[in-house]
Amino acid sequence: MSETIKVGIADLKVGVAPQKIATIGLGSCVGVTLYDPVTKIGGMVHIMLPSSIEIKNSNNVAKFADTGVKKLLEDVLKKGCKKTNLIAKIVGGAQMFKLATKDDTLRVGDKNIIAVKQILRELDLSIRASDVGGNYGRTIILDLETGSLLVRTIGKGEKTI
Repeated sequence: MSETIKVGIADLKVGVAPQKIATIGLGSCVGVTLYDPVTKIGGMVHIMLPSSIEIKNSNNVAKFADTGVKKLLEDVLKKGCKKTNLIAKIVGGAQMFKLATKDDTLRVGDKNIIAVKQILRELDLSIRASDVGGNYGRTIILDLETGSLLVRTIGKGEKTI
């Protein structure tokens, strides 16, 4: 049985097959995975917020899309991945509560999705698969042996992307 590395909220981890990497509690948060099928090395970051620029206490780089995705890329490359082999997948970014206002500041999920897609584009990493939006939470498990990403949801079942 392989070890499962746990990624907390605003956290980032890298592993190698046969390990798995998992995170729970992806509501408005977005989970980003990078995986190299040649080396069977990958990583995951659990993004809480889109940008570190507007936040005073931004010491935790894994908390933000603009810094967390860059750090994830840096860490998987240091571990031995080749950038041209990397497969990116994103999950989460839900709108967990019905909003009675049109105020966009409360649409954190949407903002996280947009920010993650933008930074991946800037880093020249294309998204191979995604399961984003909606109004329900998700748990994800990245299998570093196969690169498959299991997405579990309450009431919606599970699927592999």
